[in-house]
Amino acid sequence: MTYTLKLLATFTLAAATTSAFAAKEAGCVNGGFTLAANVDTNGIAVANIPTTIKVVGKYVEFDVDSATLGIRNFTLTGAPAADRLTTTPLVVFASKSPDLRGLTLTSDVTVQNSGGTLLIARSGPGIDIKIQALDCSSGGIFQLEAERADLTATDFTHILGPNIYYFNNPNFGPPPPPLPLCPAGGPFTPSCTPVPITPRVNMAADGFPLFVGRDSAQDSTKIHQSGGTSVWRVASGGRMGAVLGEDSVEVAPPPSTCLSHCQAQDQGKGRYPVLGFPSPVPANSRILPR
Repeated sequence: MTYTLKLLATFTLAAATTSAFAAKEAGCVNGGFTLAANVDTNGIAVANIPTTIKVVGKYVEFDVDSATLGIRNFTLTGAPAADRLTTTPLVVFASKSPDLRGLTLTSDVTVQNSGGTLLIARSGPGIDIKIQALDCSSGGIFQLEAERADLTATDFTHILGPNIYYFNNPNFGPPPPPLPLCPAGGPFTPSCTPVPITPRVNMAADGFPLFVGRDSAQDSTKIHQSGGTSVWRVASGGRMGAVLGEDSVEVAPPPSTCLSHCQAQDQGKGRYPVLGFPSPVPANSRILPR
């Protein structure tokens, strides 16, 4: 069985499991994506693949580079929602780019698009890339995954939008806040933490006091961090995502190890303490250079 057929079978299952993402239901009402491309029941045939696939939703929009499945201009639209983070469009990521290291994507583009859940995939000799996205206003609403036949890692470079910056969240310390560890296996409540509180890098935006986010890595190592860029080395089959809003400033267990067709984790739904962030972010907490 080829990679493409194996992925398609997995995508069909994942598309029916929206709860695998960490998005809040209140921010997903009537969401749904349209693609500015010639999409049929099987996706986009090679002959019809545009250089850029524009994805437009109610709450989220972004462009896909069809050659790499990298992302450009990942934007929150500001559409009304119970937990929206902005009332006007905000570009969160200028780009999210995988380094394919000489490999090329040559197949048709597989598309699964239903009920506000979007999966896009493309493969080539020795490489499979997939995008998973939800049209929601906050939560874990996006991730990229690369799977290589040689099982080596893929570097993902995140460049933030012009108004966004990374910062060391002082609410996570040092020193960490004096919350006790929960008993092993729970019960987990907002008055205790399931894991020790460690320093955390978040994203914020001047002029957007509700916006907060973080890079969400699985089976990954950060190899570069500046005020506007991060680079992550992701194991084959691991994932590189983004979590926006309250979920990005809670203390929750890390994602389980996954090296094939990973899915984002369910949100904590109030089980874990939310430490928040200072808004505006103090100058001495911002990571430089921007």
